[in-house]
Amino acid sequence: MNRLILLLLLTLLTGITGCATNPVTGKSELSFVSENQEIAIGEQQYTPTQQSQGGLYKVDAALTEYVQQVGNRLAAVSDRDLPYEFVVINDSTPNAWALPGGKIAVNRGLLTQLDNEAELAAVLGHEIVHAAARHGAQSMERNMLMQGAIMLTAIGASDSEYGNYIMGGASIGAQLLSQRYGRGAELESDYYGMTYMVRAGYDPDAAVTLQEKFVALQNGRSSSWLEGLFASHPPSEERVMKNAETSAALKAAHTGDLVLGREPYQQQLRYLASREEAYRAFDQARTLAADGEYDVALSRINKAIALEPREARFYGQKAGIELSKKNYQVAISDYTEALALDPEYYNYYLGRGLSYSRLGDRESARSDLTRSNSLLPTATATNELGQLSLLAGDRDSAKNYFAQVAGAGGALADAARKNYINLDLEDNPDKYFEAQSSLRKGQFYSQITNRSGLRVSSALVDFEATINGEPVRRQLRTGALEAGASRGLYPGWPLTESDTIDNVRVRVIDVKR
Repeated sequence: MNRLILLLLLTLLTGITGCATNPVTGKSELSFVSENQEIAIGEQQYTPTQQSQGGLYKVDAALTEYVQQVGNRLAAVSDRDLPYEFVVINDSTPNAWALPGGKIAVNRGLLTQLDNEAELAAVLGHEIVHAAARHGAQSMERNMLMQGAIMLTAIGASDSEYGNYIMGGASIGAQLLSQRYGRGAELESDYYGMTYMVRAGYDPDAAVTLQEKFVALQNGRSSSWLEGLFASHPPSEERVMKNAETSAALKAAHTGDLVLGREPYQQQLRYLASREEAYRAFDQARTLAADGEYDVALSRINKAIALEPREARFYGQKAGIELSKKNYQVAISDYTEALALDPEYYNYYLGRGLSYSRLGDRESARSDLTRSNSLLPTATATNELGQLSLLAGDRDSAKNYFAQVAGAGGALADAARKNYINLDLEDNPDKYFEAQSSLRKGQFYSQITNRSGLRVSSALVDFEATINGEPVRRQLRTGALEAGASRGLYPGWPLTESDTIDNVRVRVIDVKR
C-alpha cells in the first residue's frame, strides 16, 4: 500500500483527529488529512492522473503558458497559499479537475467551448476553491470514515483507452477525479471562485454565462459533456440563479474595472481553433477503431495527421490501429514517431512494447513496458512483463508481476491469477489445498480439496503423525482433481479408541499439472 495512504489510514484507526478552521469558508470542521499530506497526495498523483486522462497538450505551448498565467493570477488572490499548478490535458472531452494541494488541469476540449478569459477564470477559480477549501481532502476523509480505508480500486474512465487497468497508487487520482462533488461543495466553489475572479479583476458575470452554457448543453444531452465536466460538476438552474445573485452583489460592492477579456482569449485560442477539424477526425478515428472499423479509422487519422502533423496523439492513434491489425512493424514505426514528438506519454511506450513483444524482441519490449509503467502503472504492461519474465525463465519476477495484476482487478485479473497460481503451485502447493482429517472405519482418513481454481493431474500428500509415541509417515497421490473437487485418502494407519495420536500434519508437497 502507498506509504502516504497507509499513514492516513493509521491516523484514522488510532483516532488522531482534530478540528480545524477551513481556510476559505472560516468554518470549523473535522480534519485528519493535514496540509502537508494534501500537498504530498497532489504531487504524487498529478503526473499519473495527467497520463491517465490523455497526457499534456504540447502542440501549442503558448496556450498552456496562458492558462498558467490566468491560473496564477487567481491563485495569488485565493484564501490559501498552496503550490498551485495548472496544465492543459490533451483530450477533447470538456473537463476540468483539481487534486488536493492545488494541482489543477483543464482539458483542451473545454477551452474550445469558452468565449473569453473571464470564463476561463471562472473555471479555474472554481477548481482553485475545490483545492483551497479541501473538498478533495474532505472526500477522502468521508471515504475513510465510511469504509475504514481508502479503497485502492482502479476506477476506469468511460474512454476505452483509459479503461479499468490503472494499478496501485496511481488509481487514487482516478478515484478522486471520479468523485461527484455535492451540491454544497459546488455552490461553495462557485461563490468563492467568483470572489477570486473579482479580486483578480475579472467580470463575475462570466460565471453566470458559463453555467448557462453548461445547462443548455446538458439539456441538449451532449454525450461528451455528460462524460466530462458534468460527471463531477453537475450544472443546474439553481447554480445559474445563485451565480447571478453573487455576481450582482460582488459588482455592487466593487470599485474599478472588471474585464471579460474576449479578444485576448480568442487570440490565444486561434491556433487550437484552427485545428478543430483535425481533432474531430482524431476523435472519429478513436470511435471507429474501438468498433473495429480499422480501415475507415485509418483514413480519418491520416486526415488528422495531414491537418496537424505535429500532434503526437495522432501518430499514437495510428499506431494503435496498426497494432490492432497485427501490423507490428508499422505500429513500432508510428509509435516511434509519436515518441519523437512527445517522449513523456505512457501509451506510446506501452503500445510499442506490446508490438516488440509480439515480434519476439523481448529486450526492447521489456524496456518500453517498464518505461510505460514508470509513467502510469497499468495491468496491460505489467501482465506483459510477467509473460516476458516467464519466457526468460525468471519465475520469481513473473509471479510478482502476475500477483500485481491479479490484485488490481479488471479484465486481466482472472488470467493473471491463474498464471500466478500455476507458478506458485510448484513453490507452495500446500497453500492451495485443504485437508480435513478424521477417524473413519477404524483408520485415519483425510479429505483433500483442491482450492487452487485449477485442474491438477495429481497432488502428492505427505502424512505425518505420532501414534502411541511412535512417529509415522506416508505419502500418497490423489489422482486427478478438478478445481473445487475432493479426494479421500487413507494413509494406512489403523486406530482404536485406546490409541493416542499427536503431532498430526497433512500437507500437499508436490503437484503435477
